[in-house]
Parts: sequence; C-alpha cells; structure tokens
Amino acid sequence: MSGHNKWAQIKRQKGANDAAKSRMFSRMGQLIALESKKSNGNMTAPGLVSAIARAKAINMPKDTIDRAIAKGASKDAGSLEQVVYEFYGPGGVALIIDALTDNKNRTTQEIKHLISKNGFELGAQGSAQWAFSKAGDGSLTPNEPLMDVSGSDEEKLGELLSTFGEHEDVQQIYTNARGYERVNEEEE
Repeated sequence: MSGHNKWAQIKRQKGANDAAKSRMFSRMGQLIALESKKSNGNMTAPGLVSAIARAKAINMPKDTIDRAIAKGASKDAGSLEQVVYEFYGPGGVALIIDALTDNKNRTTQEIKHLISKNGFELGAQGSAQWAFSKAGDGSLTPNEPLMDVSGSDEEKLGELLSTFGEHEDVQQIYTNARGYERVNEEEE
C-alpha cells in the first residue's frame, strides 16, 4: 500500500526545520562568543546579557550557550570579528549586512560575489547608513519614509535577501524597503 507511509514527508520537513534551527543556533553562538570576547567573560555586560536573552528566546540549549561564552572568553576567540557591508539593491533600496566572521577577507569576497552576481555593487562604508537609526539594543531601524518596492524589484529583493540569509556568516540584514525592515530575526 504505497502512499500510506508519511515518514518520507515528515523526514523532509524535519530536515528543513533542523537546518533552519542549526543556522540560527550557529549565528547566535557566534554573537554570544563575540560579546563574551568584548566583555572578557563578564556575565553582567549588557551586550552579553542581551545576546543570551536572544538565544534563550529561540530555545537555544543552555550547554550550547555556555560553550559559546567559554569560546569567546578563551584565547582562540581573537579570530572573530564583526563586519558591515552596505549597498543599494533593487529599486534603490538601501541594504546593510551585518556579519560575524573568522576570516574577513573570505567573507568580503563571498559577499561581493553574491552582490555582483545579482547585478549590484558593494557600496563604501557609510553609503547606506543614512537611511537607518541605531536603536538602543544596537540594531538598526529604517528612517521614514520607507521605500515601496513592487513587481520585479520586489521579486529580486526577496531572492537577494534569501541568498544572504543562507550565508553562514551573515547575522542580520537591514533594509529600508516597506515590509522587509529586518531579516534574519530569531523567529525564522
């Protein structure tokens, strides 16, 4: 009796869910390690407390959080650094990509390649920053008015955001397009 075994469908769904959860845990682990490095392991530092709270919000296991804190406080943590890339996408929408990496040159080349492959160019530091304000938690919020994108531009923007969302070093993507203000939130 073919078709009665649902394990094949469950297996695909579980695999997709597990992959998304793994990406989020990896990103949060990198963020916690960076914040732990900045605070020299001080558990009361605001950045580290905020990163741990965000990790707990996505149900990240305590032992994984503890390993990330220990990794950041160890001598091997010197290799993690935060990099920000700015450019203009479809319809003139400003995009800022926030990434954590252990190899800045590799990540920069990969991001440049993804941007140029989609027909855009990486902007200079600060070129798209004017379109955003820094919030209290360190995240960016787009300034008003938000850009409206429609038709093929909206389709290209969606593809571009999903491409960057799959990159392992990308932590957060900010855009001033209406409906796409924050991408890569913990709710994925």
